[in-house]
Formats: sequence, C-alpha cells, structure tokens
Amino acid sequence: MAAAAGPALLDVPPQECPGTSSDQAGKAEACQGCPNQGVCSSRGPVGPDPAIEEIKEKMKAVKHKLLVLSGKGGVGKSTFSAHLAHGLAEDETKQVAVLDIDICGPSIPKIMGLEGEQVHQSGSGWSPVYVEENLGVMSVGFLLGSPDDAVIWRGPKKNGMIKQFLRDVDWGEVDYLIVDTPPGTSDEHLSIVQYLSAANIDGAVVITTPQEVALQDVRKEINFCRKVKLPIIGVVENMSGFICPKCKNESQIFPPTTGGAEAMCHSLNVPLLGKVPLDPQIGKSCDAGHSFLSEVPNSPATLSYRNIIQRIQDFCSHNHPQEENST
Repeated sequence: MAAAAGPALLDVPPQECPGTSSDQAGKAEACQGCPNQGVCSSRGPVGPDPAIEEIKEKMKAVKHKLLVLSGKGGVGKSTFSAHLAHGLAEDETKQVAVLDIDICGPSIPKIMGLEGEQVHQSGSGWSPVYVEENLGVMSVGFLLGSPDDAVIWRGPKKNGMIKQFLRDVDWGEVDYLIVDTPPGTSDEHLSIVQYLSAANIDGAVVITTPQEVALQDVRKEINFCRKVKLPIIGVVENMSGFICPKCKNESQIFPPTTGGAEAMCHSLNVPLLGKVPLDPQIGKSCDAGHSFLSEVPNSPATLSYRNIIQRIQDFCSHNHPQEENST
C-alpha cells in the first residue's frame, strides 16, 4: 500500500473553507483558528478526494439513496431506519440495503436481528450481512469483537470507515440504500454528504419526538440540510401519543408544548410525513430483532409506518421517474 502524501486533515472543512486546492489554503481569514490551518498551509494544493469519483461509480448501481437523520439521540431514528427497510423489502422485487454509520453507537445489528454476525470479504469487496435475500445490512457493529466494545475513534478514522463502507462494500444492484446516521451534525454527516455529493442523494428523512427539547435540535438538523444542499423528504414525529389498546383513547406521553412537529414543519416549510404513536411492542420487536410491521400488522403505529413509507416511495419515484418506469 502506498504511503499517504502528507498529514491527513483533522476533519471535513467548513463551508467557508477556501479548499486545499486553493492558493489561499491555510492563509484565508476563514482559516484562522481552524485545526487544519497548519496542515493546509504546509501541504500545498492536493485537489479533490479521489474516493468521491470511485464512490460515484460504485453508487451507479444504487437507484435511491436515503439518509435518516435526527438532531437528538433517543428519538427512534434507528428504529425508523430498520422499519423503513423492512417495509420496502416486503416487495420482493426490490433490493434494499441499510448502511449504519452510527460508528460509536451501532444499534442496527441488534434491531435487525443480526447481532454477532461477521462481515466476510470476497474478491469484489465486503459482503453485506443479509436479513432476507433482498435486505442487506452493513455496520461497524459487525467488526467488533463484542456488542459491548466501545468504538473510541477520532473524526478522521470515522471518516475513513464511512468511505470504506461506500467504496468497498459489494452492494450489488440496489433499489433503496438507507443510511442510518448518528444524532447531530458532525463528522459522520459531513462525510456521508461529501462522499455521496456526486452520486445524487434523493434526500433526508428527519426524525423527532413532539417535545420542544427534541424539536430544538431538529431545527438545527434542517438548517444543516439546507446549508449542504441536501433535499429534505420530510419529518417523522415518533412517540406521537399513546393509543390504549383496550379503550382506544389517546394520551400524550410527550406533550407537544410548542405544537410538535406539525407546527415546526409549517413554520419551516418542510413536509410532515406522518406521526407514529407509541406502541410498547415496537421496543419488544426491536430487542428481539424482528419486524414490528409483520408482527403487529393492525397496530395504529404499523398503519402510520406504512403511510409514511408510501410517501417516501412516492417522493423517490417523482425524483427519478425514468428509473421507476424501467423496472
């Protein structure tokens, strides 16, 4: 393996960065205080990351690329990613893949019933781990010796792992690639947007809960999407009330003190894809690694999931109508 040319950047450059290929690299006003300033000023122009073009070629076999985002942890983002994948994969003519880039908290292997599985390498790259013949998964969780192992990595190593997942995994022909991201707007988010920049991301689904403490961070997530020019498919409100299975009355477990996701979406001019009510069976299904959609098909939460999934499919088909018509 050839040695790397010069020291690596500490993180993905901010929007105001002149870029490493610029004559102003490390010298511009925006460079002041940046941890990469010394690296940029000493290394000279290096041009764009060649991995972006390699990933673009790899992603030509993937029709639709969806990011699932949340501003705050614990709002059910990975749960939604898993059930979006299960719902799409119910159509056996569609090939679905889930990429878990929550490097420090990979929960997708547990939720998808794949805990303890290992990644295998072939001549064409890493092979995903399959839930069904048409539903493959890749996660750093498959690379750990134990589910309890901590991943203690700085930004550059996380970025390298994401690059490797996109470039070196043998995804094959895929209809939907769902990328489950960690909370926030940090290294992993900048990396996935940067590496897929030339590969036409369909858009992002943003997950929240009704209370203001979650919505506050989701507003930042929406702002992030707009700054990096990532289309927003819409917002999903998780844990949106509890419907009693006996009396059918609805209770607000997390009261929407500021109007919930609906009011936020209206003020920010973002689509609200739907509201998923609380159902204790969702957590049980995730812990067991099963699909809640198939275990409790008549739950109000299942019906809500299906309506949201249909809206996401409609968005994708309108985004790439020629691909849908050719299938």
